[in-house]
Amino acid sequence: MPDLSRFSVLPSSTEVSPNVAVLLPCYNEEVTIAQVVREFKDALPNATIYVYDNNSQDQTMTLAKEAGAVVRTEVRQGKGHVIRRMFADIDADFYVLVDGDATYEAAAAPRMLALAKENCLDMVTGLRITERQAAYRFGHVLGNKVLTNLVRALFGQGNKDMLSGYRIFSKRFVKSFPALSAGFETETEFTVHALKLCMPVGEVETVYVERPEGSVSKLNTYRDGVRILGTIINLLRRERPFLFFSVISFIFCFAGILLGLPVVLEFMSSGYVPRLPTALLATGMEILAALAFCCGQILDSVALDRLENRRLSYLSYPAPPIAEEKARE
Repeated sequence: MPDLSRFSVLPSSTEVSPNVAVLLPCYNEEVTIAQVVREFKDALPNATIYVYDNNSQDQTMTLAKEAGAVVRTEVRQGKGHVIRRMFADIDADFYVLVDGDATYEAAAAPRMLALAKENCLDMVTGLRITERQAAYRFGHVLGNKVLTNLVRALFGQGNKDMLSGYRIFSKRFVKSFPALSAGFETETEFTVHALKLCMPVGEVETVYVERPEGSVSKLNTYRDGVRILGTIINLLRRERPFLFFSVISFIFCFAGILLGLPVVLEFMSSGYVPRLPTALLATGMEILAALAFCCGQILDSVALDRLENRRLSYLSYPAPPIAEEKARE
């Protein structure tokens, strides 16, 4: 018989991805990061904790390593850049995304994860519940409600807390998410992405508390609110171009009618057009209205093709294995 001893089975170089990955984007969170890592290690003992440092100038990286987290860096400033990097680098069945400021309830993670597993959900949002004004200021509450209701009106019935930084995602969601934003407006992208692809989503109430003393928030109510509103408008243009350009077309058409109607009535009664500049302006408005309407129709076909491709990309990833096992039972 031939000597087969020289043939050995080499261990695979491919690492088995963790079932659950906890993702913590951080920027100068030395006051809270060790506490957050320990709390999530206790809540999800089998998960791998990843801390992505975004150019912190304090001891965030050192304290995260000492607490037992896997620490990596992203040099481009902004939460959106960090999330884009995390989603590209890490492979898991479920992803727990949470801020590193110790304001979210780590004990809610098992409940959120159980809901995602049992119902094969692609996104579960932590619905913030608090009675502490210092934790959730009136301006933030009002802005969140206004922006959330605006998205629900434009894109469909989504979750009730669009700007929550506490979420669980499936692999299908993460690997099909385009991640085009750079800052805190990325939460808006999460919601619209799920709504446009008709993904199954859910919510779990979680306790929300204020930052501990010494920890400073990076949020700016008015600046970030304007940026999020701009993101919603941009997403409307990109995802629902027919509606977006139809509104523009209506504005131009209405303005043209207001300007041109007196000129037309005067021409019908006298046979003259004494206000020629007004007549030309009204004509230009109506031409712009027609062009905007045509652009909306053309871009709507393009958006439909993009949506089909994104849906196929989403379907190329298998459903969570736990859900499949449950289905077989």
